[in-house]
Amino acid sequence: MTHMHIGVPREVVPGETRVALTPNEVRSLADEGHQIVIEQGAGYRAGHPDSDYLSAGALSGTRADAFSADMVLQVHLAGTGSHTSDPAFAQDLGLTRPAAVLVGLANPLSHPEPVRRLAEHGVTAFSLDLLPRITRAQAMDVLSSQSAVAGYRAALVAAEQVDKMLPMMTTAAGSITPARVLVLGAGVAGLQSIATVRRLGAVVRAYDVRAAAREQVESVGGIFVDLPLDTSSAEGNGGYAQAQQEEFYARQREVLAAEVAAADIVIATAQVPGKPAPVLITEEMVRAMRRGSVIVDAAAAQGGNCALSVPDETIELSGVSITAPTNLPAGVAAHASRLYARNLANFTRHLLGEDGPRLTADDPIIQETLLTTDGQVVHPRLRTLLDLDAPDASAANNLHAVTAERN
Repeated sequence: MTHMHIGVPREVVPGETRVALTPNEVRSLADEGHQIVIEQGAGYRAGHPDSDYLSAGALSGTRADAFSADMVLQVHLAGTGSHTSDPAFAQDLGLTRPAAVLVGLANPLSHPEPVRRLAEHGVTAFSLDLLPRITRAQAMDVLSSQSAVAGYRAALVAAEQVDKMLPMMTTAAGSITPARVLVLGAGVAGLQSIATVRRLGAVVRAYDVRAAAREQVESVGGIFVDLPLDTSSAEGNGGYAQAQQEEFYARQREVLAAEVAAADIVIATAQVPGKPAPVLITEEMVRAMRRGSVIVDAAAAQGGNCALSVPDETIELSGVSITAPTNLPAGVAAHASRLYARNLANFTRHLLGEDGPRLTADDPIIQETLLTTDGQVVHPRLRTLLDLDAPDASAANNLHAVTAERN
């Protein structure tokens, strides 16, 4: 494996507390021969002072030192996502060496335009939120690890805000029935929410548009909600939910109304990759809920499952609290960073070959996550979103050509 100079800058997205590498992963990569420079204070909010990194074999440096490395590992890729109006991102990209390798999260299907800037700067950029859902990629799957954290946190936020205790209790003053929780969406986040509120003693019902989710919901103690809807086309590639027509969502909201009204807590986690989150909860449905009930919209970063959600705010309507956090993992930065760093280190090992990064076109892990290289946007879905001309035969083989040249 090629030995790389790896930089880890401090995250500057508002509210972000995670760090791309923890001392454990730094030690592991340093033992493999890589030189790692950590921006001063990068891990502080995740519970890791600079001294921990120095003990693990890293160097401590400035932000410019971290971004001048051959390979830069981040949570949020510089200059991408929904925060590109922040001047700090433009400055970070300016600090980055052309031809450097950047690895992190860019949310490019929802925010494709910033990817042009990465290409123009000449970096080779990978976005791990595009990682394919295949067995070989599980150890690198940042979406699954961070979604599990988000689902756990959503359950705790809801439990703290609702005006009831979650478990059934028998006291000298009488018995208390368990709280009723409805979870919308049974992906990784939804399943973790179900498991967490079940452990807290609530009765949990859950709905997912994918019929295959029933077994998973029941395996973690939830009751699957059957709706009289045709969901035969609801599951897309990789087991993710597939976007539906608005007529389907309208009927879905109609039949979900009674379930929402009966719940003390609704945790909404339904998302479709690369698309706005479907609106499952209308204002009318909120008004029908009991005063003191709570909605936690964990899909707020993609627009939200509740029509009333305001990102990163809590509002109240008719006595119902609606909270829409966009970065739930940041609330438990130590463990979220530990999982993310392990995923990132595993991807780094997979990427690096004997002669440097392996830009191998026939490797789905590399192919699906590679955004830009040699001044071009090379990801097919992003080229379509950005209205770039279809590459000609030689350009179509660009990735193969780059690989051959570098190897």
